[in-house]
Amino acid sequence: MLQVLGNHHGFSRRQLLQVGGAGIMGMHFDHLLQAEASSGPRPAKAKAVIFVFLFGGPSQLETFDVRPDAPDTIRGPFQTIPTKTPGLRFCEHLPGLAQITDKYALIKTVNHSENNHNGCHFIQTGQTIPPADRGSANVSATEKDWPSFGSVVSYLDRHLHRRPAADIPPYLVVPNTIGRLAGYDYSGQYAGWLGKQYNPMATQINKLHATDNPYFRDCEDSQLNFQPPGLTRAPDITLDRLNRRISLKTQFENERRQLGDARAPSAFGTSRSKALRMINSTKLAQAFDLQQESDELRDRYGRSLFGQSLLMSRRLVEAGARYVTVGWDMAVRGDDTTSWDSHTHLTRVLRDHLLPGLDRSLPPFLLDLENRGMLDDTLVLVCGEIGRTPRFLNRGNADGRDHWSYCFPALMAGAGIQAGAIYGESDKHAAYPVADAVSPADIAATIYDRLGIDPDTRIPGPRGRPVPIAEGGHVLQRLF
Repeated sequence: MLQVLGNHHGFSRRQLLQVGGAGIMGMHFDHLLQAEASSGPRPAKAKAVIFVFLFGGPSQLETFDVRPDAPDTIRGPFQTIPTKTPGLRFCEHLPGLAQITDKYALIKTVNHSENNHNGCHFIQTGQTIPPADRGSANVSATEKDWPSFGSVVSYLDRHLHRRPAADIPPYLVVPNTIGRLAGYDYSGQYAGWLGKQYNPMATQINKLHATDNPYFRDCEDSQLNFQPPGLTRAPDITLDRLNRRISLKTQFENERRQLGDARAPSAFGTSRSKALRMINSTKLAQAFDLQQESDELRDRYGRSLFGQSLLMSRRLVEAGARYVTVGWDMAVRGDDTTSWDSHTHLTRVLRDHLLPGLDRSLPPFLLDLENRGMLDDTLVLVCGEIGRTPRFLNRGNADGRDHWSYCFPALMAGAGIQAGAIYGESDKHAAYPVADAVSPADIAATIYDRLGIDPDTRIPGPRGRPVPIAEGGHVLQRLF
């Protein structure tokens, strides 16, 4: 099967597809990969990506695209403050981020057509969600989904760039898969039709009780054990005993492989190999140990789950991870009073919890990356999957804004992104783009470009036909 297409000895991708792939040209897949490699890799500005995912949909009008002169029904409950960028104003509850606008770029015009939480798929894959049975809430991930950015990077690292297997998984999600605490399993964060072997490795942090939301409050160290379940080898399992078990399992698997080359056994073998490397990896265990950071630095990030997850993402990238998602999620199923999905209680929750929590931890994170020189080769993306309605719904204590996917902001930093840049312009109510609209596919193309991956690269699609990894997307060149 043709798995990755690039420019091969004078043939364009279009020409290769027109002649029907490698078989007609008399070239095997391995030869195509060698041809891809011989043409030289694209220059990479980023070694890794950290995606800070504010699940639920932060309001653009209460964060980075404020309208201080609009009517109350648009402006919302908060005042605005100047930022370090002349003429740019932020919500009054983001003073820390306002003072470091010279460290990141602001995109005002991200938009897509999935006006609900299935925007999770759009913002993490660059593509619209395909039809599938997604359970009673119509949000669950399926094997029909497009692969996430991190899964594509994992796939290409193995099949195109021939990166050797490492102790650190290439794609990780902290502190939990999106939706886990609330009992959901949202689409967009997995490998979809690429296969489970390219799914992320995810940590698991539990809440203490049903109404607990650890993202914005201080936590005890006992609640912040990021060590993935099953990673630590039991004391009674010595290396010799483990190796004997591995030998026996290998014999059984060799017999099974003679019965066929099914994809599932292959994926199982890959997963098992990953697990064995991780169990025996001192480097990985150290990467997950926040105790190795100074108390002063941990305090600077904030001892909340969000702050410590940001710190963990930095440690994982330092250890060799390629793509890390940090999720700020809802903690209780169907509860929008403690999450960015602010249909109700927007004033209280944003004022007392969400905005101060974001402003407490995100600036120290960006400054720490800069001080360590990591912003030179780490791309940071911060956004939700949707925004909120321009109309502020004043329902008394239940005030809020509903879903709005047609214009919302994102922050980008590092890896050659022009710090201090403002990309795109929204209309007078921050409702629609009026200049430089940005699609999730554009974000996908930009992420891949920064990683040195041609956005036109093709991978095997759900029906075996090659599909481009950033279909319909364009690199946001003016951000560089």
